[in-house]
Amino acid sequence: MCWRGLGVVEQRYRAVLEVLDEGVPVTVVARRYGVARQTVHEWLRRYANDGGLGGLADRSPRPDSCPHQMSAVTEARVVAVRRAHPGWGPSRIRWQLEREGTVPLPGRSSVYRALLRHGLVDGKKRKRRRQDYRRWERGRAMELWQMDVMGRVHLASGVEVKVVTGIDDHSRFIVCAKVVVRATARPVCLALSEALARHGVPAQILTDNGKVFTARFGTGPGPVRFDQICTDNGIRHLLSAPYSPTTAGKVERLHKTMRAEFFNGVDKVFATVPELQGALDGWVEQYNTARPHQSCGGRPPAERFALADRDVVADEPATAPVPSARPAAGRRPTGVSRWVKADGKISLAGFSCAVGATFAGEPAGVVVTGGLVDILHAGVVVATHAQRLREDQADRAPRVVAQRRARDATKGLSVTRLADGAGVVWPGEKLAVSSGKTRF
Repeated sequence: MCWRGLGVVEQRYRAVLEVLDEGVPVTVVARRYGVARQTVHEWLRRYANDGGLGGLADRSPRPDSCPHQMSAVTEARVVAVRRAHPGWGPSRIRWQLEREGTVPLPGRSSVYRALLRHGLVDGKKRKRRRQDYRRWERGRAMELWQMDVMGRVHLASGVEVKVVTGIDDHSRFIVCAKVVVRATARPVCLALSEALARHGVPAQILTDNGKVFTARFGTGPGPVRFDQICTDNGIRHLLSAPYSPTTAGKVERLHKTMRAEFFNGVDKVFATVPELQGALDGWVEQYNTARPHQSCGGRPPAERFALADRDVVADEPATAPVPSARPAAGRRPTGVSRWVKADGKISLAGFSCAVGATFAGEPAGVVVTGGLVDILHAGVVVATHAQRLREDQADRAPRVVAQRRARDATKGLSVTRLADGAGVVWPGEKLAVSSGKTRF
């Protein structure tokens, strides 16, 4: 068995010669060299067809061809689209190729790998997996708006301006994109009022805990002007938990898209706010009506937003108010106060009501009306529960506020005073004390 000290190619060559020159059966040769007989047949074929001894060398397992591989023409077009639109990702580029009629249409991962080969994307790993995020979406448009303030936008002079943004949770339709010099209460509320007048009144608005949105962590008593506008229009104002930007993730993602597709190219270009606002309005129009959105199935957000029920107009009720046992917002009756315990709950009538661990140690107001328990913090409803009664309270009629009768005038001794010629009574001029009325 001296052949075991030979190289791989020499061993294969020795096996081929035994079959061809000596006439040894393939089965015997395969058993002697410890391989399958199909392997010996493969050596014989490669020796005959691929140039003798050179055909017996090891080969790469890579296939000679890949029928579904992206063609060079398509790859060149992917690179060109990416360079023309640096903010476009693989999904957006693939949608553009589909509009252009590219056949065969490459997959998203193929487009990504092409961008990676040309160094047009960074191949770093995600900080968190997609599965780690808890995703949610409202069922219809106009059920919820997400609003925020975007910074790091500059005019040509270098002055920083802010952008008040708002997006519909279901349709991803941009309802507000207002450029303001300073994001104080007045311009932010003006942007909200304009959005309500233009698009209608949503059922709810979700914001973070900025001072322009809520007095939750402010020093004042509250509510702020933003809360008042929501209350006047029957909008429930929702607040995200502190240090939880993913709760309002849709408007945060809008900021990333606006910066990549618009602001990065025009930062420090426009000299005035109206000029920047005009350019931004044009981009918003294109975003809402023409740009495909991945969460909308590749359709523009305007197609989803058009299905919304927008009969409610800001500050003008569409129909006559319907009497309700629950008081109107803004006219909330006085309730009771409770301190939120460390576990985020309060005690009420012998029952525990959850408020949230965020409010631990904070005072909260409790109002019970119409079978509902509203828990307020800084004038904002942060939790609502159904009223629960003990067994001995189930048959008790609702408490009626007693109408108190005005108290009669106090009766006592009468004092007689003497008035001078000018009609002035001097306290020191005491004449007499009697049980009758005062005489002048």
